[in-house]
Amino acid sequence: MKARRRSTGREFFLIKRELGLAAVGSLALAMTFSAALAAEDAKADGVAAAAAAKPDTVLVKAMVGELDRAMRSLGNSSGAAQGSGQAAPKPYFLSYAVADSASASMMAEYGAITNSNESHRRVADVQVRIGSATEDNTHGEHRTSALTTMALPLTDDPAALSRSLWFATNRGYAKALDSYTKVKTEQQVRAKEEDASADFSQERAVEKLLPGAPALKLDKSAWEERLRGISALFRAYPEVIDNRVSLEASTETDYFVSSEGARVATPSHVARLVIVARTRAADGMDLFRAETFEADAVGNLPGQKEVLEKAAALAVSLKALREAPITEPFNGPAILSGRASAVFFHEVLGHRLEGQRQRGDEEGQTFTKLLGKPILPSFISVADDPTVEKFQGHPLSGHYSFDDEGQPARRVDLIQDGVLKTFLMSRQPIASVSTSNGHGRAETGHMPTGRQGNLIVTSSKTVSDKELRAMLIEEAKKQNKAYGLYFEDISSGFAVTTRRTPQAFSVIPLVVYRVYVDGRPDELVRGVSIVGTPQAALNRIVATDDKQMIFNGICGAESGSIPVSAVAPAMLVSEIETQKQAQGIARPPIIAPPPGAASGSVADAASVKAVGRE
Repeated sequence: MKARRRSTGREFFLIKRELGLAAVGSLALAMTFSAALAAEDAKADGVAAAAAAKPDTVLVKAMVGELDRAMRSLGNSSGAAQGSGQAAPKPYFLSYAVADSASASMMAEYGAITNSNESHRRVADVQVRIGSATEDNTHGEHRTSALTTMALPLTDDPAALSRSLWFATNRGYAKALDSYTKVKTEQQVRAKEEDASADFSQERAVEKLLPGAPALKLDKSAWEERLRGISALFRAYPEVIDNRVSLEASTETDYFVSSEGARVATPSHVARLVIVARTRAADGMDLFRAETFEADAVGNLPGQKEVLEKAAALAVSLKALREAPITEPFNGPAILSGRASAVFFHEVLGHRLEGQRQRGDEEGQTFTKLLGKPILPSFISVADDPTVEKFQGHPLSGHYSFDDEGQPARRVDLIQDGVLKTFLMSRQPIASVSTSNGHGRAETGHMPTGRQGNLIVTSSKTVSDKELRAMLIEEAKKQNKAYGLYFEDISSGFAVTTRRTPQAFSVIPLVVYRVYVDGRPDELVRGVSIVGTPQAALNRIVATDDKQMIFNGICGAESGSIPVSAVAPAMLVSEIETQKQAQGIARPPIIAPPPGAASGSVADAASVKAVGRE
C-alpha cells in the first residue's frame, strides 16, 4: 500500500532535490522517505517492536472499534447541525489508513557524514464520504474534501489511539459536510458534465491481515563508514563541485479498515543507496549524474567494491560531459536505451492512461475516446503489473500487494498489439470503466488516484543492439542527416495532461551521443532535451532491441510521490525532436578546491577506468 512512499496533470521523473537542482521529474531516481529507524539501544527496542507488531494488535482493534462507533454515531440526533435543529446526514463510507513506519537516513559529502536521522512514525488518513456513491462530497473539484490526516501516538495505548482517531474523524466529518453542501449548490448552476460517472465505485471488501513488517536492522557505524568511503572518492576529481551519497532504509506496515468491512495489513521494506554528483562547464551549464542501488533490505545492497567502481565511472563521465559540445536542436532518428525508453513510456504514455485523466473539465483526455483502437505500433504491448516483485532478479519499486484503497493489486493489460484496452483505475469511475483494478495509490496525506505501478513494455519486433544501430544509421541516411542520436541515460521529465496547456512532454537525458553515418566515432554531447506531443511520438517507433531494462524511481502527481518502475527495451524512433536545455550563467569555481588527503578509497577510485560505449 503506502509503503516506500510515493504535482497535478503535470508529472515528473526527477533526480532528487538533494543537489537543489532546478530540474524536477515525475519519476525520481532517488528516494525520499520520512525517515525513521529502530536504533540499537533501549529506546529503539520500542520502535522496533511497534514496527514489527502483529496486525491483530491494539492498533487494529482501536481502528476497527472507533470506525464502528463513528458509523453508529455520526448523523444521529446527537450530531445535529448546530443551530439548525436538523440531524446532519450520515456518512455512507468511512475508512482509516494508517502507515506505521520505522526508517533511517544518512548522507555523506567528500568523506564526512552530513546528516544521520532515525525516527518512528504513525500517520492516519481518515476518509469520510457523505451523500451516495453516485454523488458525494468529493464530486468535481472537491475530491480532497474526504481526507483528513493526523499523526497517531507511537505507543500501543488504546485510549490514546482511539482519542486521536475520534478527533480526526470529527474534523473530517465537518469538512465533508461543508463540501457536500457546496457540491449540491454547484450542481444547481453548472452546465451538464461530459462524464456523469459516479464518484465512488462498488467493490468487494477484502480481509487479509498479513504479519507486520520486521524490525529495521542497520549497523549504523558500518554504514556511516561506507558512505564516508564512497563520498571521499570524489576528492580525487576537482571537476566535481558537489556530491551526495545517501542511504535510506525503511520498514513499514500499512493498515486499512473501512465501513464496508475491509481489513488489510501489508508489510514492506526497502533500502536505497544513491550517489549524486555535479559539475559545471566553462559556459555555466550545470551537469549531474546519479547512480541508484535498490534492494529489499540493506544487507542485499551491493558490496563496497562494486559501488566504488560505479562512483568512479560516474565521476569520469561527468568530466567528459563537462568538455562535450552543446548539441543543436535536432529533428531526426534516434535510439533510446532501455532505461531511457522506460522513462519515455512512463511519461509520454503511462500518465495519460491513468483513470482520473479521462474525466473532468480540465483534463486533455488524450486517449479517452480511443478504447479498442490502435495507439501504438502493432508490435508493442504494455501492461502494468504491481504484483511482480522482481524482474530478471532485480527488485521493482512499483510492487505492492494492496493499493491504498484496500483493493488487491492486479495485472492490467493496457495495450495489446498496439490496441488500447483499458485504463489504470482507482475507485473513481469513468464512463468506460466503472470499477477499480487495484491501482488506487497515494502518498500519506493525499487522496488515492489511478497511478502506475510496474509499467512493462514488450515488443514482438526485436533485433540485436548491433542491428538496431545499423537501422539508425540507415534511417539517418534516408533522411539526409549527418547523424542520428543515441540516448544512453536519462534523469527526469514531465508530461502535461491538462487542456489549458499544450498536450506535450519533455524528457531530460543525461548522456547523449551523435552516431555519425560516415563511420566517425560516436560523439558525446550535452544540453539536450527531448520534446514532443504524445500521439506523434508513440507512432514513430520503428523497432526495439531484444533486452528489457529497468528504471526504478519516485513519481510525483496529484496523489503525492509514490515508488514506481518502468521496464522497456531500447527502441528506434524514426523522428524525435530535441531542443537546448536551459543554461546557467554562473562560472565554475574561481579557485581550485582545497587539497584533500588521499585515502585508500580515493586512490583506488582514481585507478578505475570508465567503461565507454563500444
